[in-house]
Amino acid sequence: MTETTEADSTENPKSDPRARTGADASTTETDVIVIGAGIAGCITALEAADSGAQVTILHRSFSPTHSNTQWAQGGIIYTGTDDSPELLAEDIKRAGAGICNPDAVNRVAENGPRLVKEILVDRLKVEFSRTAQGELDMTEEAAHATRRIIHAQDRTGEAIIRSLNAAIDEHPNISVMRGAVAIDLLTLSHHSRDPLDVYEAPTCVGAYVFSRSEERVLTMLARETVLATGGLGQLFLHSTNPRGARGDGIAMAYRAGARLLNLEYVQFHPTAFYGANVPRFLISESVRGEGGRLINRAGEEFVDRFDERGSMAPRDIVARAIHEELLSTDEACVFLDISHKDADWIRDRFPRILGLCAKAGVDPTREPIPVVPAAHYSCGGVAVESEGRTSIRGLRAVGEVSCTGLHGANRLASTSLLEGLVFGHETGRGIARDLAGEPRRQLPAIEPWVIENEAIDPALILQDWLTIKYTMWNYVGLVRSEKRLRRAKQILRELQDEVESFYARARLSDELIGLRDGVQTSLAVLYAAMENRESRGCHYRIDAP
Repeated sequence: MTETTEADSTENPKSDPRARTGADASTTETDVIVIGAGIAGCITALEAADSGAQVTILHRSFSPTHSNTQWAQGGIIYTGTDDSPELLAEDIKRAGAGICNPDAVNRVAENGPRLVKEILVDRLKVEFSRTAQGELDMTEEAAHATRRIIHAQDRTGEAIIRSLNAAIDEHPNISVMRGAVAIDLLTLSHHSRDPLDVYEAPTCVGAYVFSRSEERVLTMLARETVLATGGLGQLFLHSTNPRGARGDGIAMAYRAGARLLNLEYVQFHPTAFYGANVPRFLISESVRGEGGRLINRAGEEFVDRFDERGSMAPRDIVARAIHEELLSTDEACVFLDISHKDADWIRDRFPRILGLCAKAGVDPTREPIPVVPAAHYSCGGVAVESEGRTSIRGLRAVGEVSCTGLHGANRLASTSLLEGLVFGHETGRGIARDLAGEPRRQLPAIEPWVIENEAIDPALILQDWLTIKYTMWNYVGLVRSEKRLRRAKQILRELQDEVESFYARARLSDELIGLRDGVQTSLAVLYAAMENRESRGCHYRIDAP
């Protein structure tokens, strides 16, 4: 369990090299900026706006549904038969390999199911799957002691984000900027025109934001800024995450000097679809929960050789079991077989997965699904205390970009949406209370943005991303060692020097911003992995004592 050290944080520039005296950028001011539009960001925005705060959501995509949440298939934790907060808390802690934050676990276990009912079911009217009797349909997932997962077929995230967007669009106190990419957080010590502000406590006052449609930079000031940017799976060669999950929030927080925690714990989902020239996509944990069996090419179940729970063991164990099986058999993939179940039932329960598989030429009702592990979820992130507070005043973080300590060293299935709901609710209410209780402080004058116009060859950005992805996959992936991590450090630091050099002169674009953030976040994950010399949960070192 590690956080970035002072030595680490000084190896990379914290202030943006283009934030210096130059052409003025447009400046706007609001109460709250929420950077990201998944479940955590949207719930935060709704709760803050309900109390009268003016909230602006920055959404990198032009599509209202495009977020990590939209990709969530399996479901969200509710309350099963004979279930209890104590039982749920025990399952979370067991999956987390002994380092879950007890306070975060208890808050989620006590409040999570209640908020699912109050907010998702009653207020937002999310269309969860129901039984013939009209009850919420419950499914089971790995490492859960009981069936407690509710879902919307295998499109749970899509159903939730659709309802959230409807509520956001109707709210008079919320505005959404689409195609808006946060470049860097604005802090008093890095960006204020008043040189005496360097003596103030570390404070965030907004963000530089790139408008993709207008190709210009806005200076956006706010009394509270919330990071809700999602994950970092796209740093790896194989990932279940959408293209935007490139660690933007981690990189911005790192450069601003925020405390980061547990970044070495990157969870690899055991079952991502494997096919030649086919993008990886998630095969939900629910497929195993509903009876799917992991087998090798010979049709043999193999995970029970590594854990008595077999295919229903926690994700890190199953992912490593697949990794070892592939190494020992020299095969490219293993298989997830649910074809023994009724074909009509499979089509009704997993329509999205079947549709994606069909495009790749596989019919899960008749044959096994080829699968491999893939980077799926960051258990660490920007360290937060209650109500999403980070180590920087005026900056909060929610969802996957944050680290509440809930997941410890390995996330329990279907806790991610629940975490976003619980801590988004808590953070939004905390913001509303703090804004109402404090005098409105005057926001500082900020150094204007400098416009540069040197063209960048797209082939260079593509090649640099391939370097990041292969380096992280081979050296900072499922299995790590001191030698691998040192090799990765050499490659990534050299790459960062090159990227920062042409970033300072180049014409700005979303792709360039993402590349700069991607290499920075990769280094942050690498530093954490190098500092933690024990194997635990998702962080597996073959050279551990």
